[in-house]
Amino acid sequence: MQRAVMMAASLALVAAAVPVMSQPARAQSIAWTECGDDGKAECATLRLPVDWARPDGPSFGLAIARRKAKDPDARVGTLVFGPGGPGDSGVQRVTRLKGGIDRFSERLQNRFDIVSFDPRGIGASNPVTCSAELLAARPSPVMKSRKEFDATLAYNKRLRDDCRTRTGPLYDHADTLSTVRDVDAIRAALGETRLNFHGSSYGTLLGEMYAETFPKRFRTMVLESVDDHSLRDTRRFVNSEVAAAQDSFDQFAAWCDRTEECALHGRDVRALWRDLRARAARGKLPDPRNPGSALPEFDLVVLAYKAFYGPDWADLATRLAALDASKPVATRGASPQTSPQRSLRTSPRTTGTATGTDPFTAQFCSDWSLPVRGYADYAKIMRGAEKIAPDMSQARPVMAVSACLGWPGPVKNPQHKLRVKGNAPILLANAVHDPATPYSWARTVARQLGRTATLLTYEGSGHGSYNRGPCMQDTIDHYLVTGERPAPGTTCPAT
Repeated sequence: MQRAVMMAASLALVAAAVPVMSQPARAQSIAWTECGDDGKAECATLRLPVDWARPDGPSFGLAIARRKAKDPDARVGTLVFGPGGPGDSGVQRVTRLKGGIDRFSERLQNRFDIVSFDPRGIGASNPVTCSAELLAARPSPVMKSRKEFDATLAYNKRLRDDCRTRTGPLYDHADTLSTVRDVDAIRAALGETRLNFHGSSYGTLLGEMYAETFPKRFRTMVLESVDDHSLRDTRRFVNSEVAAAQDSFDQFAAWCDRTEECALHGRDVRALWRDLRARAARGKLPDPRNPGSALPEFDLVVLAYKAFYGPDWADLATRLAALDASKPVATRGASPQTSPQRSLRTSPRTTGTATGTDPFTAQFCSDWSLPVRGYADYAKIMRGAEKIAPDMSQARPVMAVSACLGWPGPVKNPQHKLRVKGNAPILLANAVHDPATPYSWARTVARQLGRTATLLTYEGSGHGSYNRGPCMQDTIDHYLVTGERPAPGTTCPAT
């Protein structure tokens, strides 16, 4: 099994040029139907090639949604939103009123047709479908032995084979470079010469690659919470991610120290956190979601990591205080590191017929070559992460690396430095204390884009920055409407 990992790693390290796919997509008519919470959105499905290199081969349905500009006379154009994740639904972003279209200001809703989609393999766009039993058995990325590492490799292969069989040919074409062609097909179908694009989180990778592939086909582009797809080394990827998570933990602890409303105010937050992690590692910390069950240490860390997205520090402090006051759980022989997704004990022949979806693995592992040369290398990477992020070394990005272990062959869309030859202005936006897309990533991407890019800095915390007060929203809106970027070095205060 380790030999397979090393072969995959060596293949993945082969430099791959970005394919040139500059030919316009064939325009097709769109049959819109009314949809949305209020019936004022429109939904449709585009039939697109699974493999853009074989346009006459198998196809799939790409789900799209639109809300037309509320003020047609003042309409600027079409704004395409690139959803994050991988796994977020762009269709729901448009069709839902709360937690959906309300992400965009009234100014943007008045001036733009707002369009989004479910990326291939996600939501209503030929979702990656797998055995529910296998998905529920995903092992923890906290691996303490070669045996656990080899078991994860075996599990990953079993899950890939199962998902590929159930999903069909799209499973091997879920990469973002293919989604770039899908977005251009949307542009062509809408009859637009140039799009306006707003990508959030993982959607920024889509925007970056669209700008690289079709530099003349967008008018404005916002990249919010920026992915840096030039990180080729697994260790650098993990270290930069956990460093950002640790920075967010430090912000949380400092807030508790100075804020009386924090449920942990006056206490040693770091000591309490270390104690909770130790209790979870021993299998003695109760899981609030599953009475009678233990909360694994990895799940505890992810609980905090997700709270940093908001950030929702007050709620996190309250939950940690409740966990600290909880009584030890009586475990019955379960491994303390085992996630609620328990160790796999079934064979492929006994896997049930119930299915679930995996909106993450096929896309992420097709976009990121993160080779690991066996268990010793993995353990070394994790030890390095612990030194950099003693409180958050088990943050969610570690699961991304674990899920891609053993990924076969060269990655379809490997990391590389951006090569954007167009001159359309691009606006990057990032929080200084972002737990998932580090501020350093945004600065690196801005340097790669050169004079075409301007970085707008939000001086606060959280993942995503467009809705962080009037300064951020008004600055981004003005750029999208007028095409005028803010002055270099523009910052907005924390709210």
